[in-house]
Amino acid sequence: MYTSVTEIRVRYGETDQMGYLYYGYYALYYEVGRAEAIRQLGFTYRQLEEMGIMMPVIDLHAQYYRPALYDDLITVKTLLKELPDGSTIKFHSELYYEQQQLLNKGVTTLVFYDPVLKQKVAMPDELRNRLLPFFTK
Repeated sequence: MYTSVTEIRVRYGETDQMGYLYYGYYALYYEVGRAEAIRQLGFTYRQLEEMGIMMPVIDLHAQYYRPALYDDLITVKTLLKELPDGSTIKFHSELYYEQQQLLNKGVTTLVFYDPVLKQKVAMPDELRNRLLPFFTK
């Protein structure tokens, strides 16, 4: 299993009238976690795009347990629980308060996509090779 951790502070403009992190921003926090997870592998979304690979979201699920508030420091834990096989990759996200209290969980599924061919493609070998050590026993 591959795990990555990053932190995000809730900004005022991301909150609703009640002072809670607006529910739509959780998906953005998942995205920050995904991008940083790939970056921590020494790879970037930009490199994927330069290789002609896009990664659109094809499915998103979220569970809300507690609200995040303005100025809270949120820990975004991003996990790959299985080595991707084929053209999809599934990121599990867990958001925690500073006190490590769980406030939100989500699962985002993306597809490796070639925009020129307009079709799904396999995960690039370069990314697979960076993930492989986390899944070998």
